[in-house]
Amino acid sequence: MINVKKALISSLLLAGIAAATAAWSAAAAEPLNVKSEADIAGDLGILQGEGSGLTAEYLNKSTTRLQAAVMSLRLKGLEAEALAFQGTANFADAGTVSKQNQAVLGYLKAHPDLGWQGTGSDAFEPLAAITAQQYYKVLLESLGYAQGTDFQYAETIPFAGTKGLTRIAGVKTFKNLHIASATLEALKAQVKGSTRTLAADLSGKGRISASKLSELDDPALGLKQSDQLGSFLTDTKGMTLYYFTKDAADVNSCVGACLSAWPIFNDSSFTVPAEFSAADFGKFTRTDGKDQLTYKGWPLYYFAKDKQPGDTTGDNVGKVWFVIKPGNGGIAIGTKPDLGNYLTDANGMTLYYYDKDTKGVSNCSGKCLEKWPAFYSDAISAPTGVNSADFGTLTRADGSLQTTYKGFPLYYWVDDKKMGDTTGQDVGHVWYVVDPAAFSGTKASQ
Repeated sequence: MINVKKALISSLLLAGIAAATAAWSAAAAEPLNVKSEADIAGDLGILQGEGSGLTAEYLNKSTTRLQAAVMSLRLKGLEAEALAFQGTANFADAGTVSKQNQAVLGYLKAHPDLGWQGTGSDAFEPLAAITAQQYYKVLLESLGYAQGTDFQYAETIPFAGTKGLTRIAGVKTFKNLHIASATLEALKAQVKGSTRTLAADLSGKGRISASKLSELDDPALGLKQSDQLGSFLTDTKGMTLYYFTKDAADVNSCVGACLSAWPIFNDSSFTVPAEFSAADFGKFTRTDGKDQLTYKGWPLYYFAKDKQPGDTTGDNVGKVWFVIKPGNGGIAIGTKPDLGNYLTDANGMTLYYYDKDTKGVSNCSGKCLEKWPAFYSDAISAPTGVNSADFGTLTRADGSLQTTYKGFPLYYWVDDKKMGDTTGQDVGHVWYVVDPAAFSGTKASQ
């Protein structure tokens, strides 16, 4: 009889779990359809990458003169002809690139009318980095505008702006991901003397599949720039998006009056800037039944006092609201009542310091490092109120890199499993979260 009762109870429990699962599934957030500008540029065949394709490594490389020249030929439908070129005359430094690219350089030398003259001493400098100004020149020429006739090189950026090309105007270090952003922008612009866009023109000439042109019409999240904040994410209308540090502990931390001041952001089908990965965007259903978009696990919000596109009046409000930066700046802030503000990685995973470390030296290795893995981010753009210059890098004995804060190494804790976990706090009375405002060093250093 006892076994029968246990079986009955188990069946009821399973039925309850199944019903709860079904209810949860019914309330689950609408599926996302998200692509980055790099994804779309790849789909269109405009950006092709190298080796493994459009990897994060490739997208974050500086763009070279050779790559810009290839893009110029591709947009004019001359790439295949250039790759098949067999002329013998070439630039003096053509030997610094592959045989295939030597053919491209030879083609450019044989066709000076394409605007790719050498840089002096019969050199091309194919591996030299280019600037946003130089790439906008390429795009303007692809749209049919001629340097010296329609615009002067010194006026490239402002002239490009009059044609709707502004996306990369403020970029200081031009990377391959910026090729995607700027080229998609140009594809939507009209060809000189025509009502047709560059995309429609290329499609009509068989250079872009007509079936893929609709991808250019998807609503797109934006990326704005300010001297104070750097790059930050906006919605399709240019309104700034924010994250809430208390959401690290509970994604439903903003409720009631908070939501009146900080309305949630939600969407299901959109393009994101090339600086962002589509895979970092998600969605969850709040306890109030509403869907909300997330970036790297952080729910996204508007600020009610932002009135115009580009307003950032919500940044650093209460030291718990911040704009969304590419890669979340490599570092973020979480907040808990018992800990206050503390440093996390971009995904909200807690970072710690070791009280036995000294400045610039990690005293955690071997078994210690297995439990406290080193944190490293190659670029830090810290939230407002935290000085990005306080982050540095040390090289560990094994040659690996580790990020430091105010000179002290940062670590994860192996038992933290999800965003907001702080189970490493006070372990052995030597491991602690990092309050960026209060932290001044370890006991060992003092």
